[in-house]
Amino acid sequence: MRNKFAQALVLCSSFLLASHVGAQAMHAPIQSHPMRIQSRTLPLATAEDSYDATVQVSGATAPYRFKAAGLPAGLAIDPETGRISGEPKESAVGTSNVTVTVTDSSTPAITTQTTVSLAVVASAATEVCGQLSLGNNASLNGFVPFLPTDSWVTDISTAPVDSNSAKIIAGFSGSHLHHDWSTPADGNYGIPYVVVDSSTQALVPMSVTDYAGESDVAMIPIPSNAPVEGAPADCAGWPNGYVTDAHMAIIDRKTCMLYETYNTHHCSGKWSASSETVWDLKKFEKRPYGWTSADAAGLPVMPGLVRYDEVAAGVIKHAIRFTLSNTRKDANGGYFVEPAAHAAGGSTSSLNVEGMRIRLKASFNISGYSKANQVILTAMKRYGMILADNGSNLFFQGTPDARWNDDDLALLGNIAGSNFEVVKMTPAFPGWDSVTAPKGSTPVILSFTASSTSITKGSTATLTWNTSNDSYTFIDKVGGVPGTSVSVKPAATTTYTLYATNQAGRTKKSVTITVH
Repeated sequence: MRNKFAQALVLCSSFLLASHVGAQAMHAPIQSHPMRIQSRTLPLATAEDSYDATVQVSGATAPYRFKAAGLPAGLAIDPETGRISGEPKESAVGTSNVTVTVTDSSTPAITTQTTVSLAVVASAATEVCGQLSLGNNASLNGFVPFLPTDSWVTDISTAPVDSNSAKIIAGFSGSHLHHDWSTPADGNYGIPYVVVDSSTQALVPMSVTDYAGESDVAMIPIPSNAPVEGAPADCAGWPNGYVTDAHMAIIDRKTCMLYETYNTHHCSGKWSASSETVWDLKKFEKRPYGWTSADAAGLPVMPGLVRYDEVAAGVIKHAIRFTLSNTRKDANGGYFVEPAAHAAGGSTSSLNVEGMRIRLKASFNISGYSKANQVILTAMKRYGMILADNGSNLFFQGTPDARWNDDDLALLGNIAGSNFEVVKMTPAFPGWDSVTAPKGSTPVILSFTASSTSITKGSTATLTWNTSNDSYTFIDKVGGVPGTSVSVKPAATTTYTLYATNQAGRTKKSVTITVH
């Protein structure tokens, strides 16, 4: 199939020290304590929740006057007190560099300016929707510690280890662990994601090229400022030339659906990608064996990333996505083990297979590392890492956030691959390929109907369906659809196609609504 090189880099904080830009007249008072903005970072904000923080200032002559440029949407600063308050919008998730300007009351006035960092994390409602931090109760499509029905225990320090682990681990025992996120000044790196609400965010079509037959080709609620990994320039490589991995991840908090694309392009208001996958975050979604996704293992990308809010909270409750340069190849494209569904083998002698879970040995001493790094290493011991793609050896990925300390993260590069071991595989090494994977029955669509197949323009109709033996469903003109019905308001005569999918394949059925 394909063998692509995963690249993911995460941002590190870069704070500008305050610079004195005021001018003093001949008779200006001598300041024994020059004015200084003491706040260099602002407390963490949560989208859609009330926020209250005050810029701290010392020196010069109070009272002060405050201005702030670049505040996240939904927040404002009180010009007299420096209090920043409001409710940040979900669209503001991420880190903003806010330029704060303070003027004192002396004559002539003294003005000081600095840039402070203000991070907004996804709302609690999004966390509940996506089940992103609930360990074994989560639906992270393989990145949970272990499936509830599995015989393995949650704490993998006592889980069985494959009898061939010494041989299998030899495939990268000479490598060292690396975080695949450094800190370029332009901030175009990392694997970002954005949270939207399809109640208010318009659906956008995605043209899928290379892997349309293995994709979930549906409209996506993409905001105009949707971040793409590597921030490729508009029309670069359009519509299908490879520029970077260019992953894009959109979480719809209304439906709890995650949309992921690979080799994503944007040009003249249109979108194109090599693949598109819809993930139902409320289910352990089963896609057809042999189908790729935005990652070579056929797994979602976003749930396996390290997020700063997890580290700040003190615990990561899921396995971590990582890459290796080579995976095992055969005549059918290569081998994979659960939870993977696809392979992109490059070598018949490689002992690594997509979906392989490794763990940091319980005996490895992490006490000398920072608290942040201990959170990451503890997750590697308890939940392990899942081989999700071909790329740099033993690189694991994270999401962009200006609060990362890159120098601190770089210390993880001292950990050798020999400190990891392979957890028992299902099936046993070397696993399945697209031909030998289990077969089964495809989904059945018992019905797919519209409440009315002929409506006037501006009217609403309800699409209703009844399926069996399916893992997840989507409608091409609507996107991922949980439940059994959805309301639509077509602007013109439209044919809607429902797709029901499981590990054995896909079934589809269409209905047309005529608009007068």
